[in-house]
Amino acid sequence: EVTQRAHTVTVLFILTCALVYVTLLEETPQDTAYNTKRGIVASILVFLCFGVTQAKDGPFTRPHPAYWRFWLCVTVVYELFLIFILFQTVHDGRQFMKYIDPKLGVPLPERDYGGNCLMYDPGNTTDPFHNIWDKMDGFVPAHFLGWYIKTLMIRDWWMCMIISVMFEFLEYSLEHQLPNFSECWWDHWIMDVLLCNGLGIYCGMKTLAWLSMKPYQWQGLWNIPTYKGKIKRIAFQFTPYSWVKFEWKPASTVQRWLAVLGIIFMFLLAELNTFYLKFVLWMPPEHYLVLLRLVFFVNVGGVAMREIYDFMDDPKFHKKLGQQAWLVAAITVTEFLIVVKYDPNTIMLPIPFSVMQCWFLGIVLIATWTVWRFFIR
Repeated sequence: EVTQRAHTVTVLFILTCALVYVTLLEETPQDTAYNTKRGIVASILVFLCFGVTQAKDGPFTRPHPAYWRFWLCVTVVYELFLIFILFQTVHDGRQFMKYIDPKLGVPLPERDYGGNCLMYDPGNTTDPFHNIWDKMDGFVPAHFLGWYIKTLMIRDWWMCMIISVMFEFLEYSLEHQLPNFSECWWDHWIMDVLLCNGLGIYCGMKTLAWLSMKPYQWQGLWNIPTYKGKIKRIAFQFTPYSWVKFEWKPASTVQRWLAVLGIIFMFLLAELNTFYLKFVLWMPPEHYLVLLRLVFFVNVGGVAMREIYDFMDDPKFHKKLGQQAWLVAAITVTEFLIVVKYDPNTIMLPIPFSVMQCWFLGIVLIATWTVWRFFIR
């Protein structure tokens, strides 16, 4: 296959032309706020141009290495943005969101989520199943798609199921802090775990099986004689160049066991950040920034998981943790620190005693098993 050139000189030339145009041919407006915004956006774009052409390549090459370099640079920009927000006062940080979208920076209205939990409600004569239909909103396909993609990232049925069930337990445990965690039992276990997550994981595992069976011989586009073959080859450009099956083997050594526990912990923390961040920064759930953050994680999560797996599986060859994994871990921690700083009262709301007992029991069981498996047996 032809080596893909990064077009460094071309990008530099276009960038220079754009800057010359702005400097010499454009009248600078007298609006300070507008110029500040424009200056920041231009700085980010120049950084992205540098990164896409010059940054180090990660483990993925399809559809094009520049695509993954672009997301690496977006990760850096996002982490710097989070650090900036972290250093503001709570009031200034929330008001700063107005510069991104003028509708933001206002407190969120209270919502009632739990309510009546009957699957069949005889009191409602027009539609006794209204509770179920109410739950069938845009978040159902989003849940399914989310878990389909997470399965492609983690590539392990057990780990996906554990994260899926653990997250429902976390929702139960934290529903006294965030009202939108209080769902009906059937919403937790039937709609979420079985239908959305279970189906997403199943389809993900089927796709993984196909990807690991698929033959990986690549021909150049111009060497393919038929028109149909060319179109098929273009479509396959969006599938991986080669395939690595993840063998996590958590029970093999104590290092791998702790690493897998760490990965599950960071995964759950990143999931919780989605809900807590929009709560403390006053973002409505359907806001486009919430969606953009999820699109961002979809693109960087796969690379990060692969880098963590390589680092864990072959430390002689991969001597340091990959760049994307390093940044994703930093982002997850920074997001959590923003939540702690902006709303310590919500975070510190005491967890009910029964819930505390369950978590304590769980942690003790895991610790006991770890000691028994790796040190006694």
